[in-house]
Amino acid sequence: MERTLLNDYDLRWVAFTVLWVLWIWDEQETGHVAAEAGITKGTLTGVMKTLQARKLIRRIPHSNDRRRVSIGLTRAGRRLIEEVFPKFNKQETLAVSALSNAEQHELARLLRLVQSRINAVNDEELS
Repeated sequence: MERTLLNDYDLRWVAFTVLWVLWIWDEQETGHVAAEAGITKGTLTGVMKTLQARKLIRRIPHSNDRRRVSIGLTRAGRRLIEEVFPKFNKQETLAVSALSNAEQHELARLLRLVQSRINAVNDEELS
């Protein structure tokens, strides 16, 4: 879908995910956005620059701590994710439509297991 749908909107997977996180949870500190998007803070910095240049997100300085920054969607960012997400979701639904409900649940279970292992490996590397 990155090469088809997201490419039509000049979005990469990570940028789409960041927009989605902000759409779901509204304004968030950058650390939370990075964690929810499954990326490092360093990767988020680059994505933020791109999304800011396109006027899709805005930086919100913390009132008491200059090191902390939150980000939120602009009106243009909200309009974009509200346009793209239903199309993305429709393609996701189509992609799994050949699976039975039981197979879809098993796929979701297996993907959660893989993600859990990835998170554990990442946590071990940070220790």
